[in-house]
Amino acid sequence: MKPISSRDNPLVKQVRRLLDSSKARREAGLTIADGPHLVSAGLQNGAEFAHLLIAESALARAEIASLSARTPQAIQYLLPDALLASLSPVETPTGILGVLPIPAVSGTPDPESDWLVLDGVQDAGNVGTLLRTAAAAGVGDVVLGPGCAQAWSPKVLRAGMGAHFVLRLHESPDLRESLTAYRGRIAATRLDGATPLWGCDLTGSVAWVFGAEGQGVSAEVAALADLGVAIPMAAGIESLNVAAAAAICLFEQRRQRSK
Repeated sequence: MKPISSRDNPLVKQVRRLLDSSKARREAGLTIADGPHLVSAGLQNGAEFAHLLIAESALARAEIASLSARTPQAIQYLLPDALLASLSPVETPTGILGVLPIPAVSGTPDPESDWLVLDGVQDAGNVGTLLRTAAAAGVGDVVLGPGCAQAWSPKVLRAGMGAHFVLRLHESPDLRESLTAYRGRIAATRLDGATPLWGCDLTGSVAWVFGAEGQGVSAEVAALADLGVAIPMAAGIESLNVAAAAAICLFEQRRQRSK
């Protein structure tokens, strides 16, 4: 394990850029997994880390020592606690950061499976929560359109809690083109002229489209939907957080299929 003590170390500078810049992540093809849970989830699903950065005090923890031993292919570095804390994107540093190649998804989404389609969802916490929900509901393919938070950003990774490693993530430059290849039903939540969720037959394949916070699904994408869905809510309430709405819809679908 190699020691690093300087803030001016080239790797420390690169990690800081990867944490702060989507451009740097795209150019390097790398991202940062923060904390033992994400590193462990990655290892369990075949991820190969390029580097591990570990705080000196954290190495005494059995969980961190085990992750170090399970990652022989990674070049590992030992940092003073204060230096790793200066890099950590969370208020309470976890003691370990993993530098991870961003996986390339080969091929296109399965046109006959369920999809989660995100149209301009910008908030990283919402995107990560949506991915976590999709994984829990058994959705395999997630398609992110223009304007979405970067799928493999550290903030989205943290919110996803390991979901990234069990999903097929596709960043699409044109959602209309992606959706025209879909063979199941395309569903979008809306208020006017929509069928209440509980009355929809969701037993077949569905591409669920959810839009940006505030703006909703764009008109050109919404025009492709052949199923408008309304989530019944109490009087006086007009909308739900996008991640909450997706969870309700995906698990209603899962409930129907469990019968």
